[in-house]
Amino acid sequence: MQAAAEQIAYTITIDLNGGGNFTTVQSAIDSISLPNHNWIRVFIQNGIYREKVTIPKEKGFIYLQGKGIEQTVIEYDDHQATDISATFTAFADDIVISGITFKNTYNIVPNNKREIVPAVAARMLGDRYVVTDSSFDGLQDTLFDGKGRHYYKRCIISGGIDFIFGYGQSLFKECTLNMTLGIYAPDNPYGTITAHQRPSPSDEGGFVFSDCTVTGVGKTLLGRAWGSNARVIFDRSRLSDVVLPIGWDAWRAKGNERDLTFVEAGCTGAGADTSQRVPWLKKLSLSEVDGFASVSFIDQDGWISRFPIEGGP
Repeated sequence: MQAAAEQIAYTITIDLNGGGNFTTVQSAIDSISLPNHNWIRVFIQNGIYREKVTIPKEKGFIYLQGKGIEQTVIEYDDHQATDISATFTAFADDIVISGITFKNTYNIVPNNKREIVPAVAARMLGDRYVVTDSSFDGLQDTLFDGKGRHYYKRCIISGGIDFIFGYGQSLFKECTLNMTLGIYAPDNPYGTITAHQRPSPSDEGGFVFSDCTVTGVGKTLLGRAWGSNARVIFDRSRLSDVVLPIGWDAWRAKGNERDLTFVEAGCTGAGADTSQRVPWLKKLSLSEVDGFASVSFIDQDGWISRFPIEGGP
């Protein structure tokens, strides 16, 4: 029997123009008592919120809800160290996000003449996250999917170099991966979408992209190994001609390619021809791929069904 969705205890409204409870996102987060064990909706009205936002470890059960990716934008201009440059950071477990754009403007218009350096839009560091209909915008290291189980659906993730990276155990469904290196840094020959690593072969982590679209301007690899045991799977996704024929790079796992799980299964499009891919591209059975592409990859205990998500994820 599927567990009933938990209820939202109350809603905090944020409005730049003063029509809500707060005018900044961080002040609303700060107002939530510690520790928090009840679902609280933080509803963010239209506007560009130029601030850094952090959800501390003790403040789980927060539902950040915007008005849509064109209407609700949280952005900041910072760079370099991953642990300090992020526009948005969530340390807590049990987070829902919907209808928000998270942006790090350091290397994108009008700042695209700067040297390309890590400039993180969002850091996801807790367990049990559902992120729907949202956008992440940067150039290098856009989305740090650091650790934990995460479900992204109908999201747009844009960048040029390692723009989805980390150690997470995450499923991306119906997402758009938008290569922008050809726009912001056209002199760079190619970029990379993913940089994943697992601490050990038994670690359950991995990035799985199912029914996603790879598009954009410039050329890109689907991924490179941030370390041994990296696992990235593209399942029945549409790969445009931005994808280079070689597809992948062993990078920090050179010499240990046998330990990598880089997989393409049932993909279509001009970039989906695997005849010139790296020779160590792994082949999995259809049932194995289906296991990774299923919500059960991240949700064997049914936590998603308990989340207060309107209409389901």
